[in-house]
Amino acid sequence: MYKNKKVVVVLPAYNAALTLQKTYDEIPFHLVDEVILCDDASKDNTVDLAREIGIKHIIKHERNKGYGGNQKSLYNKALELGGDIIIMLHPDYQYTPLLIPSMVNIIGEELYPVVLGSRILGKGALKGGMPLYKYIANRFLTFTQNLLIGYKLSEYHTGYRAFSRSVLESIKFNNNSDDFIFDNEMLSQIIYKGYDIAEVTCPTKYFEEASSINFTRSSKYGLGVLAVSFNHLRCKLGLGKSDLY
Repeated sequence: MYKNKKVVVVLPAYNAALTLQKTYDEIPFHLVDEVILCDDASKDNTVDLAREIGIKHIIKHERNKGYGGNQKSLYNKALELGGDIIIMLHPDYQYTPLLIPSMVNIIGEELYPVVLGSRILGKGALKGGMPLYKYIANRFLTFTQNLLIGYKLSEYHTGYRAFSRSVLESIKFNNNSDDFIFDNEMLSQIIYKGYDIAEVTCPTKYFEEASSINFTRSSKYGLGVLAVSFNHLRCKLGLGKSDLY
């Protein structure tokens, strides 16, 4: 708990058995009340390991619903459990759980209702092993999105995010894509609603066991990101409606 606010960490898992233990061991349980893992039809023993290490709340998708579908299950469960501060942490150990106290503090003190762990703030992205083509794409897409959406973030593509309960209850995240574009749709909804977003510098870690999408999927994701931003602008100008807002 943080000032009587329930803290819930959600883990979107897919074939995460090699890194789950390492991630779980770094979670600061003096602050975190509940951990929820959603396994998206993994082919390894992610679920068995999650039970072994003591995760009480495990959601198992019998068929793969995608990254966005995984998050929908997690956020709905976190709200059901009464979470006041909900943090999405990837169990592939790309993002360090040691930043959780800082993220909890920012939301718990009501400084900001949303916090992103940014890999781009500072100079750690390339040093941490981010492929050059991904870094360049990240910078181009973020620059374009800031122009179209009318906001200013260092990146829109981090998977390390924390939300207050009120934010999740006020946006239509269940209407979002089940694919990777879910993350960008969520940020678009948050900005459209007028919420402020904080960013904290997050170390970058790329290694063999960490999950990553290939070049083809990355290209599809990039086009989807631009479509989300143009849709945001169109709706903001009153030129149409969308189920997202």
